[in-house]
Amino acid sequence: MSFRESSVVVIECGQNVIRAGRGIHNFPLPLPSVEIRACVGLRRDSMQIDGDLSLSSVKATKYLVGTFFDEAEAAGESLEIFWPFAHDGIREWAQAEALWRYVLFTSLQLSRSQNEYPVMLCVQPNLPRLSYERLAQIFFERFNAAALSIFERPLLQMFAANSLSGVVVDIGQDITMIGPVLDSDVYRYGLRAVPVGAKQCESYLVNVLKNNASLMSQLNTPVPLTEKDLHAALHQIIRVATKEGLIHIPESEGAIITAQAPPEDEGALSNIAAVLVAGKEKAVIEAAGNKKKSAAQEKKAAASAAEKERQALDLPIAGERTVTITLGKERHRLCDPLFNPVLLNQFLPPERWLPEGSVGIDEAVRLAVASVDHPQRTQLWDGIFLTGDMLKVKNLEAALSFRLTRFATHDAESQWQAQGQPATVSTLKFPAYFAEFQERSDVLAAFLGACIAAKLIFTDSTGKNFVSKSDYAEHGPTAIRDIML
Repeated sequence: MSFRESSVVVIECGQNVIRAGRGIHNFPLPLPSVEIRACVGLRRDSMQIDGDLSLSSVKATKYLVGTFFDEAEAAGESLEIFWPFAHDGIREWAQAEALWRYVLFTSLQLSRSQNEYPVMLCVQPNLPRLSYERLAQIFFERFNAAALSIFERPLLQMFAANSLSGVVVDIGQDITMIGPVLDSDVYRYGLRAVPVGAKQCESYLVNVLKNNASLMSQLNTPVPLTEKDLHAALHQIIRVATKEGLIHIPESEGAIITAQAPPEDEGALSNIAAVLVAGKEKAVIEAAGNKKKSAAQEKKAAASAAEKERQALDLPIAGERTVTITLGKERHRLCDPLFNPVLLNQFLPPERWLPEGSVGIDEAVRLAVASVDHPQRTQLWDGIFLTGDMLKVKNLEAALSFRLTRFATHDAESQWQAQGQPATVSTLKFPAYFAEFQERSDVLAAFLGACIAAKLIFTDSTGKNFVSKSDYAEHGPTAIRDIML
């Protein structure tokens, strides 16, 4: 059995965003036509509250989703907000169902009665087996899908990078997921999560910038800002600076320039008596002049470099007011928590502190690679794929590669060197021939990978990688386990 490509529905379920589209029959592949926040709202007066909050009896149709949620929020209605995909697994199935129902029947305007659309569903990795059965039950019994295929997010992101093996470093809004993929299979024992995402990095830099007296003076002149307006202005500064490419990070961890000892012959010439006896006084005078000139040039170059580090921005704040602010080099500290999450503890209340020794994304990748046998590690080091919400930061990929190289080198120097372990790290690039996706390649890798997989799977007449409606009718929810797990 195969399906018309124009009828295929692709749904990517991210922790913070759901993207979807219908039709994969054109090339280049289409961008998602639906993009909504992966949250639902519930009016407080419709909730059953008896001491504790109870959601067990709330039906999917009661939740506000998409434009209905946005309108209620904009109107200032009293809402309880839920993010069903923001944690491991799916927290509330009725909330998830409400999101999918809105995508299928409101946004894509499909007809439930026609039973004509197969669904490619992108999910977070490591869902329990029973969750796959529940997904099949919802899509076949509630939505009347013609077929269902479920793939894990890291594998689809790897497909988008035109590879079957590697490690996906997916930087989200609140968390960074590390997903090793070996020969088209997500290696679950190697999955890692770093509790730092774009939001935490931005909040960290906001607090760093608050310690810049010059910047605070610029923002508070001539009229001091309220704490709320100041906070909003700093967040806006960071977003504008990131978008304009004004933030980057050094490849090396310290990038500290150390003083070097003078050469031996220069030290010898400092002995004046020896210089006079040797008749080298003229050479010493010329060398001193050249050294002074060189020092002046270096000082001038350093001053020029420091000036380049300062960037001016015109920023509208607090209504119609506009200020011109100058950013210094501390703006480049945006990604520091990605590599050292404990830095966040400086600005968090004690009850939210991360444990000492919490690993950054580089160490998490090392642990993911170390979870597989040595002969297979080459495939992972050769395929580091960085994706997500922070890719507009310049040099982030190079900085990660620099930090990972020492781990790969350690593998090369081990007793398994004969197995062909690499001494360097290779990163995967988003393919240039997907031109439509290039501008947003940072966040669309999973959706593109889902489109690629759907194009291959639903046109396969053998039907080995999806469950059809007839399969479900014959075998029930367990049919999905037999094929997808």
